[in-house]
Amino acid sequence: MTYDRLVCANCAAPVAQGRCPVCRANRERLQQEGPFAGLNPMALIALMVVLVAALALVAHQTV
Repeated sequence: MTYDRLVCANCAAPVAQGRCPVCRANRERLQQEGPFAGLNPMALIALMVVLVAALALVAHQTV
């Protein structure tokens, strides 16, 4: 999940602005997540479909 759409429960401002210590801490935590953390679920599903198709193609060629 990206932090640009999150609203802080502490100060009611967007987390991306980092107005309070809670916003800044959550913004740092979200920025340190893995490389696929920013992708939306549809992009992850599309990536999985491409990988499965590639594996099926390789398996078919070796038979």
